[in-house]
Amino acid sequence: MAKELTVSNFEEVVLQSKQPVLVDFWAQWCGPCKAIGPIIEEIHNEYEGNAVVGKVDVDSNQELAVKYGIMNIPTVLFFKDGQVVDKLKGAAPKKEFVKRLESLL
Repeated sequence: MAKELTVSNFEEVVLQSKQPVLVDFWAQWCGPCKAIGPIIEEIHNEYEGNAVVGKVDVDSNQELAVKYGIMNIPTVLFFKDGQVVDKLKGAAPKKEFVKRLESLL
């Protein structure tokens, strides 16, 4: 299961990671978020050991959503060396997430 990211573990898991990180900003009530949920889980399973895949519930972690300018969900941010290097807004096919993640490996 993709790592649950919160205000308390975000710096350690995402910003200090030596691996690329995919972060899905989502909410329980968001239909498109639920649609990409299984895709995010598949990517987590396929890239375990090579990349970190996590999810931020924007309702529980509004501070992170504000910090990263999340105005629409789902929004997926891609981090490398603690910096946001790519962003994908809205539901997208798996190949779009994979292509962006692969470019960071």
